[in-house]
Amino acid sequence: MNIYKTLILSFAALGFTSLSAQNPIVRNQFSADPTARVFNGKVYVFPSHDIPTPEGKGLRKDWFCMADYHVFSSENLTDWTDHGMIVSQNKVAWVDSASYSMWAPDCIERNGKYYFYFPANKNVADANGRKGFGVGVAVADKPEGPYVPLSEPIKGVNGIDPNVFIDKDGQAYLYWAMGNIMVAKLKDNMTELASEPQIIANLPQKGLKEGPFLFERKGIYYLTIPHVENKIERLEYAIGDNPMGPFKMAGVVMDESPVNCWTNHQSFVEYKGQWYLFYHHNDYSPTFDKNRSIRVDSLSFNADGTIRKVTPTLRGVGVSSATNKIEIDRYSSKSETGSSIALLDSVNTFNGWKTILNDKNAWVQYNTVDFGKQRLKTVQLRALSEKGATLEIRLDKVNGPLVAEIKVPKSADWNTVEAKVSKFQAGIHNLIVVLKDSPVEIDWVQFQ
Repeated sequence: MNIYKTLILSFAALGFTSLSAQNPIVRNQFSADPTARVFNGKVYVFPSHDIPTPEGKGLRKDWFCMADYHVFSSENLTDWTDHGMIVSQNKVAWVDSASYSMWAPDCIERNGKYYFYFPANKNVADANGRKGFGVGVAVADKPEGPYVPLSEPIKGVNGIDPNVFIDKDGQAYLYWAMGNIMVAKLKDNMTELASEPQIIANLPQKGLKEGPFLFERKGIYYLTIPHVENKIERLEYAIGDNPMGPFKMAGVVMDESPVNCWTNHQSFVEYKGQWYLFYHHNDYSPTFDKNRSIRVDSLSFNADGTIRKVTPTLRGVGVSSATNKIEIDRYSSKSETGSSIALLDSVNTFNGWKTILNDKNAWVQYNTVDFGKQRLKTVQLRALSEKGATLEIRLDKVNGPLVAEIKVPKSADWNTVEAKVSKFQAGIHNLIVVLKDSPVEIDWVQFQ
């Protein structure tokens, strides 16, 4: 795990970072528990920041470990900017800086101020003799910060995973988890409770539930939670006609991870007329599910307001430019046989993945690529083939228009090869790469 620490520290030192991504959307560090918000015409994502546990630190060995928070933004859900660290456990007076427990956060705007809510272990006991988790607030004039943390956590709140909702009448509500899901009204200053905390009733009693996120659509209030129905978390939701309930359990938003990532954590946002689900998975850490990465997929509703279950994708959302490097391992679909995905480097996982085509006519498809209006003349591809290989680049479907044929030389090393685009087509298309002969590994495709 030391290589992860080196990568994370070196990336963090860079400050502002531009990321071009599919799923996961943050590709230079571990991230989890994403809260997505629309501010000033952009989507901002406030996740927690997983790191490998330093020796002798954290709540326990080989457990969730977070020391700070970053914020990310995008106007197209494809190109993301890392605005750097906004809050650190070492800069908050009431936080136990040895606990590394800065778990799932939230952020909301009110009257031109941005209020960032975060949980962490307290360094002293409160008036009732309780230490444990508190929820703090940091305030900024811009969504990307700088944020100034308040010197004390919110009184009366002991728990994790804060979520804030402001109703149409202007009343703000704070939700959090600690065994049960709790709710209380907030004062207009957004830093104090305006009512006694109460337990939200009618939620599952069996199994862990945490991570509340509430949103409203067409008069329906949706309370969403990760819940362990069996052995690991799945995303579930309840509906009601009041932010404080009562709620009625209504269904599952996302099933349990097929590779047993124990946690999930969600937020929902509407942007430019489309709803999206933000969540996390252990993409860059397949053998240790406490180091996670955030994702996004499209979300839709049935006519009666119920949520259609979301199937996780690698492709994610957004439009990819043909002139950028397209990592086809984040595929939309692929042939049932003869195609697979693997890490480029099982140690340096942030190097990403590769597509492996082993059989003749095996293929991989990557949807929604913008070829623009100006003619693109060449296509480059980074590939490796020990016997040499021929690849066809097609559009829209496996037997669709052929735009290029690429010869990959016989080599045990990676090579960047180039071919002429024989038939340019403007606009947005699906991109398909088809193998015509010997096995090949592909890193990326790019048009020029």
